[in-house]
Amino acid sequence: MSSTHIPVVAPATPTVAPRLILAMAAGAGFSVASIYYSQPMLGVIGPDLGAAPAATGMVPTLTQLGYALGILLLAPLGDRFDRRRLILAKAVLLALMLAGAALAGSLPTLLLASLLIGVTATMAQDVVPAAASLAPAAERGSVVGKVMTGLLLGILLSRVASGLVAQWLGWRSMFALAAVSVVLIALALARALPRFAPTTTLGYPALLGSLVALWRGQPALRRAVFAQGLLAVGFSAFWSTLALMLHSRYQVGSAVAGAFGIAGAAGALAAPLAGRWADRLGSHAVARIAILVALAGFAMLLLEAWLPRAAILPLLAVSAVVFDFGFQSALVSHQTLVYGLVPEARSRLNALLFTGVFLGMASGGALGSLALAHWGWTGVALLATATAALSLVVRRR
Repeated sequence: MSSTHIPVVAPATPTVAPRLILAMAAGAGFSVASIYYSQPMLGVIGPDLGAAPAATGMVPTLTQLGYALGILLLAPLGDRFDRRRLILAKAVLLALMLAGAALAGSLPTLLLASLLIGVTATMAQDVVPAAASLAPAAERGSVVGKVMTGLLLGILLSRVASGLVAQWLGWRSMFALAAVSVVLIALALARALPRFAPTTTLGYPALLGSLVALWRGQPALRRAVFAQGLLAVGFSAFWSTLALMLHSRYQVGSAVAGAFGIAGAAGALAAPLAGRWADRLGSHAVARIAILVALAGFAMLLLEAWLPRAAILPLLAVSAVVFDFGFQSALVSHQTLVYGLVPEARSRLNALLFTGVFLGMASGGALGSLALAHWGWTGVALLATATAALSLVVRRR
């Protein structure tokens, strides 16, 4: 009696559960939103603290600078320690810093709190590499894109929320509510996230030193950092100056400035699409197309000088949709590319990429304020268009 041979089928690579993806997307979104709440509120923060507009404009600049420093100095720890513990520790500290901002009695105190908010909000940059580590290679772009959708919606809808809350409840209430939201999302992540095994045993100095080796040894990483960083200059110049321009030229409140985040949020829909396209077409090609789209969106702002007053606000809204779509698509494409270079160093690669992005953001905030002060809104539009064009030159291959 012959036996029947039953072939052994290798188990499929496990996919990431939708509930876990949702938790990570929310964690990334609520944490990164903390660095953008201040932008639509600058018009009310300044008078309340007795600060000039130029000085008040340093609030988002210092927050973004703190974010860049936090990514560079803290994000590499994700390769050395359990990412779950790092995420939860940063969440607790972020909630405390947001509460400190709500209680700030002077601009210097708020500036210090803003810097520290930026540093601790880098928990978002621990969540995204965690998602990349959990995803099978064939789905990495898609999973990263979904988590990035949460992060990008956090960036853009934070402006809507803060604009409305500041107008009706005051800017301090917005920071207080933000602290509560971070505590709640930390509780959710504590239940949803698995533990992550470290991928290196390097000590902290050696871990930071390895960033130099990665930077020198990966030309594709350098191109991604420079291209996305230049694109971030124009992105930040627009969003950092929009509220001040609308307040001075159109006498509108923080709610209207924040509402532009709805237009920008449409661009966040690009994230899962860009992830899938990067899986299928390649990250390089998708990044180039995305930068072209962003360039077109920024160039639309130059039409403002020739349009009637009634057409300006619709132009700003359409431009925000277009350049946000391009910016977010380029970012997800560059992330997918970078995460595939050295898998055991994903946190460090992510740190280098986002340090470049947020140095661009901080520079864009400062340069945008200068451009607005000296050359008006046309100066901001020219800055954004020029830096996007340079980004395309960097990404030519």
